[in-house]
Parts: sequence; structure tokens; C-alpha cells
Amino acid sequence: MIYAKSNEKQMKKEGAIESGAAHYKWIVLLHLFFFIALLTEVLYFDLLDNRFWWVFLIVFVVAQILRVWALASLGRFWNTKILVLPGAEKVKKGPYRWLPHPNYIVVALEIASLPMIFGAWRTALVFSAANALLLLLVRIPAEEKALREMEG
Repeated sequence: MIYAKSNEKQMKKEGAIESGAAHYKWIVLLHLFFFIALLTEVLYFDLLDNRFWWVFLIVFVVAQILRVWALASLGRFWNTKILVLPGAEKVKKGPYRWLPHPNYIVVALEIASLPMIFGAWRTALVFSAANALLLLLVRIPAEEKALREMEG
């Protein structure tokens, strides 16, 4: 978050325009409630006896590797907000050569796998569905629109 805030400040100094600010609070709340739900489920509910916890740990670690690759590829353009810098080229290196939104894949993998490491299937199910709806219906379309406007 510190890295994102630093990038945001620098980009805004350079004239970056923010899009999708109205839905940003919902993304923050989803992540906040995800961790609250995970902690609550682990502490207070019967958990799935998960003999395959290690598979979910591997998925989680792979997601972190993909995250580092995506962030390194975006460099100073990486942010948790949708910021478009007029005149900047769209990043097409690293995982962005093949995937339009690799960091959203990382988040989806995290939300699904982290709870399952502990057998917290309720959290994995509810927040995977909520994240998918928020990303597919709101966030990705807003980001795609901002990128189209930048290119146009």
C-alpha cells in the first residue's frame, strides 16, 4: 500500500487522471471484511479437515510470484486505484503480454486459496463470489474504459 500511495502521488504530479473512484471504497471494504471473515471463521467455526492444505499453499505462493512479476512489469504505474497518465504507453511486458489483468487473477487466487489453507471454505466461497462480481461487473469494465480513453 505504501508503494501504491507513492506511485499515486508521483503520477498525479505528472497529470494522471483517476477513474472509478466511486467503487474504490467497495474494493477496500471487500478486502477488510475478507480478513475479518477469515479470522472469524478460523477462530469460531468448525473448519474443513483439509489434508490438502499444502496444495492451496502452493497456489498462494504461485500467486505471490505472479504478483511480484506484475508489479515489477508495471513499475511506477502500479496502483490500487485506476490512474491513467495521458501520453503514457500501455504496459505490454511481463504477464501483460498475455493477460490483460494479471493482478486481478492474483487477488482471485489469494481470496480462494488463503482461507482454504486453514479449511475456511465459507470465507473462500463467499468472498470469491463477491470478488468475482465486483471485478467482472465493476472494476475491470471501469479500467478498460479508462485505458480506451487513454488510447483514444
